[in-house]
Amino acid sequence: MPEKIIIIGSGPAGWTAAIYAARANLQPLVFEGAVTEANRIKGTQPLGQLALTTEVENFPGWPHVDASALASFSKSALAPDRYYAPWYEGKSAHQGKRAILGPELMEYMRQQAVNFGARIITDDVTAVQFHQRPFTLTSSEGKRFEAHAVVIATGARANYLGLPSEDRFKNQGVSACAVCDGALPRFRNKPLVVVGGGDSAVEESTYLTKFASVVYLVHRRDQLRASKIMQQRALNNPKITMKWHSVVDEVLGSDEDGVTGVRLKNTQTGATEELPASGMFCAIGHTPNTDFLAGQIQMDDKGYILWSKPHRTNTNIAGVFAAGDVADSHYRQAVTAAGSGCMAALDAERWLAEEGLT
Repeated sequence: MPEKIIIIGSGPAGWTAAIYAARANLQPLVFEGAVTEANRIKGTQPLGQLALTTEVENFPGWPHVDASALASFSKSALAPDRYYAPWYEGKSAHQGKRAILGPELMEYMRQQAVNFGARIITDDVTAVQFHQRPFTLTSSEGKRFEAHAVVIATGARANYLGLPSEDRFKNQGVSACAVCDGALPRFRNKPLVVVGGGDSAVEESTYLTKFASVVYLVHRRDQLRASKIMQQRALNNPKITMKWHSVVDEVLGSDEDGVTGVRLKNTQTGATEELPASGMFCAIGHTPNTDFLAGQIQMDDKGYILWSKPHRTNTNIAGVFAAGDVADSHYRQAVTAAGSGCMAALDAERWLAEEGLT
């Protein structure tokens, strides 16, 4: 018997779609992803990109609150096996008021979906067949599942440099989203580093000048790839210092302090230079998690799924919908992902009703 709806992905878009679908009595089945070393390295483990962040200050409805209140809330809201004690107990626990943590927020979303009846499989979907209905999905364990409707919410992962030291300091000063993290206390009035040369790098650098004492924009060449107007914006900003012909050789820091600086290497001379910095932001693009969809659905040249109708989450395949960063190369925010997850569930529900499948 085919599932009414299968949701692939477990970030804000996936869980919001699951909440709406479950409340509509569609009995959604959610593939949240597998817990594997390969997924950890790629940043595609369960709970999405927010699971790789620290405090989230820009998701509406979660103001700063006393940490002990969040501890009580989590104990009450989550199943015992989902309560992560180190966030709330012991020497490493935060004292006083704080914003919600990314993984914490995702646990609440997951639990809310479970409360309404969403079923979860902790595995990856590795192949799909969308050219015949019902649709067929194959998991990494080789199991096959059929569905009348599918919501793809697999997100997009940030591209990083691949340095072991960079991986070590993720969430401790290394980030790939200035809008998400730039206003955090650890970055305020401190020198920051942005790596990249395109429009995104300039946008990130310009945004960070609101908070940083200085922003070093590191680029391997002597000219930015960004559009001319964006280049001028960076070059004319007194708080942005260009580091031409340079690459990051090492992220410096300690377990206690997180990032304290970066070591640059000149691409022409090989000379090295150390810059003090409390954070490094990678602005070298994102990769949508759509490898498993090859040949099955319409995507752009970067691999983002294309919506076939304005202001709708429909894809070019009737009954298949896309939500979140996997179809959004522009905003890439938790709140916009959650909003499109709602849209996808509503679009799927209405499509299933029209097809007489509810």
